[in-house]
Amino acid sequence: MKTHPKSVQKYLPPLTLLSLALALALQPAHGANDADTLTIVAPTPLPGMDLNASQIAAPVQRGLVNDAHSQDLAEWMNANLGGVMVQELQGNPFQSDVQYRGFTASPLLGTPQGLSVYLDGVRMNQPFGDVLSWDLIPRAALKSVTLMPGSNPLFGLNTLGGALALETKDGRSSPGTQLQLQLGSHGRRNLLLEHGFVNDKGLDGYFMLNQFHDGGWRMASPSDVRQVFGKLGWRNGSTRSKVSLSLADNDLQGNGLQEGGQLEKNWRSVYSTPDSTQQKSYAINWTGSHEIREGWTLSAQAYMRHQKGRTLNGDVNEDALDQSVYQPSVGERAVLTQNGYSGFPASGANAGNTPFPYWRCLANALLPNDSSSKEPAEKCTGLLTQGQTNQSNQGLVLQSSWEGKLGNARTQSVVGAALDTSRVRFAQTSQLGYVNSDRSVTGVNAFGDGVTGGNVDGEPWDTAVDLQGRTRTASVFASNTWSWSGGWHLTASGRYNDTRVRNLDLRNDGLANSLSGEHHYARLNPAMGLTWAPSAQLQAWLGYNEGSRAPTTTELGCANPEQPCKLPNAMASDPPLQQVVTRTLELGLRGRLADQHAWSAGLFRAVNDQDILFVSSAQTGYGYFRNFGQTRRQGLELSLSGALNPEWTYALHYNWLQATYQSDEVVAGNSNSSNSAGPGLEGNIAVKPGDRIPMTPSQMLKLQLGWKPNAQWRFGLDMQAVGRSLARGNENNAHEADGTYYTGAGGNPGYAVFNLSGQYTVQPGWTLTAKINNLFDTRYTTAAVLSPNAFNGNALVARPFAADANGNYPLRHGTFYAPGAPRNVWVGMRYAFR
Repeated sequence: MKTHPKSVQKYLPPLTLLSLALALALQPAHGANDADTLTIVAPTPLPGMDLNASQIAAPVQRGLVNDAHSQDLAEWMNANLGGVMVQELQGNPFQSDVQYRGFTASPLLGTPQGLSVYLDGVRMNQPFGDVLSWDLIPRAALKSVTLMPGSNPLFGLNTLGGALALETKDGRSSPGTQLQLQLGSHGRRNLLLEHGFVNDKGLDGYFMLNQFHDGGWRMASPSDVRQVFGKLGWRNGSTRSKVSLSLADNDLQGNGLQEGGQLEKNWRSVYSTPDSTQQKSYAINWTGSHEIREGWTLSAQAYMRHQKGRTLNGDVNEDALDQSVYQPSVGERAVLTQNGYSGFPASGANAGNTPFPYWRCLANALLPNDSSSKEPAEKCTGLLTQGQTNQSNQGLVLQSSWEGKLGNARTQSVVGAALDTSRVRFAQTSQLGYVNSDRSVTGVNAFGDGVTGGNVDGEPWDTAVDLQGRTRTASVFASNTWSWSGGWHLTASGRYNDTRVRNLDLRNDGLANSLSGEHHYARLNPAMGLTWAPSAQLQAWLGYNEGSRAPTTTELGCANPEQPCKLPNAMASDPPLQQVVTRTLELGLRGRLADQHAWSAGLFRAVNDQDILFVSSAQTGYGYFRNFGQTRRQGLELSLSGALNPEWTYALHYNWLQATYQSDEVVAGNSNSSNSAGPGLEGNIAVKPGDRIPMTPSQMLKLQLGWKPNAQWRFGLDMQAVGRSLARGNENNAHEADGTYYTGAGGNPGYAVFNLSGQYTVQPGWTLTAKINNLFDTRYTTAAVLSPNAFNGNALVARPFAADANGNYPLRHGTFYAPGAPRNVWVGMRYAFR
């Protein structure tokens, strides 16, 4: 099936169309260089044309990743970039959600993705779900990070709230050889080797080997990250060529959220286990450029990526929590005896004497598959979900940039085209089991295959997925900047994306519930920006831009109201979804004080049309993805940084954000006290315009202090203070705990965390580094979710309350939190070979 876009011309103001036409019509010509360039950024993912930051109508942030104090990219951004927040939903530092302006880049499948990430011009958002695997990015090989705010269309699909452009080191920027060893809390070990060279033949090269192990501060949460990165470059006159290879082989354990009451008893505890992710990947990237004549450059890029991933998640089977799971029936006791089991209770098993029931689960798995009483999906308290993802993507970019003149204006222009293709194979199976006292899950011979899993409410329990997807996106883009005397700069740009998604259901192709389908999305996204820089001490900007993202395979696989699903365990056939469109307007001022202090103040408003949300269906407890109407994110951004004297430096960032729904909708509110079904039952909640979007704190403050008393010593102190945010599940902002059916608050409290780092040069070539994360050992949580709570103390309790008049059994619900790590310390020694 296909979805047809509306005419793209209607989205473009006449001025934008005229500007784009002029940019395309301009001929390459010689131009003068901008002598007052201070901070240089590339306006597109592929370098080729550089702009002074004063020419960009947005508060661009750029930082050099030249410190050894951050173990991963998310930690570095959390400390150094204003407005960026890290939420530890997975309980693993390499699997964090990174949020900016209320938009998210996440490794979690099904999370609405709103930030794009590029590594040396290659888009790192994965083909399946647009997710981000931060562990595949070689943090130690990074040279710089640029955060481009807003829905900048030049950065392609999924750039709704912003884009991150990451640049890696090369032999020219990082010559020499360095070896670093780090040891720290929770069994942390890190070995890092770097080598760079450059010669008089025009060759340069860089190599990085990183091996990282962390035992994890929570139970059963170790991580192993193994990365190799290499880059070879060549220069000959006006020709440049670079090729890089990146390899990763990682094994991550992250046991996610924990209910608040259980966290209070044991901060290291986990709700259920295992939760493992294994990933292997390689990427090859080639970029080249040639300056045809002064001011006119042709650039090209070709890349190929491949990734294989395996996941294993052990969870509580919530479908069993309102069932009788304790005392085996006569028939179940008979089948247990026939299979050699003994010791099962003949009568009287209940929640009081059976803290972790499993006999009925075993018995139901042993019952014949054609038995009408076979219901392991309702009698087994645990669930093991295994997923396998095999994905590859490749692409080609061609770009031409030049400088010229048009009347009294200097111009900088870029035009280009890109083609990106991908293939994905996703398979997922579910195995039933029972939860043990250590919160692990033991599997039994009952699977979500429509046969061995028995029935749920009279229907075969079938959750298996075997899906193959292909995506092809063809794009053309253009940008032109006019610069006049007096510091005026006008930029017009746009990108046209044509995306085709083809899904093939390898299990059910041709059937009514098939996931197979074809989808077509196309749109021209424009941008306009005006800046005025009368002097280096004062600059102003005003910008408008539009970005879009096409629905992912995950969302298209669960979009039918007639076949709702519970992600990630199932998918259903796929009516069309519309692509999400974001329109961003921002304005601000920036400047310098006494040439020692830089400041910035800006306002922005981003409106999402056709936002995609998981909403409830008439089948209680289930739902489907659908377009949501409108959401809005608007806010204030302030920053101040500089040097107090030759020894002291500082940076201060304050962000205020208001993220709200702007349309009426009914969504699932199963763990919300105000839901339509009554206390403890599965019901819906009504969202109205003005309700705040969960997990988006309204205030954030960041502080950095640096002290360098002499050439040998260097110290750093940073703080991140984050305000309160609502819990996911509290979309109507009305949840309240009652102490009986609902035992947790409707939000996550604010927090402040301090980190201290130090560096000492022992002698030439030898450097000692150290860091204390969470200096004051603060107990804090970064996010919250409302969910059923299966445990009461150290026991799993099904049917915690008596049935209501309709025979429905209410459940106990709680607030689950993403706990932050306690204080941890590490030290390292780095040796630079001479």
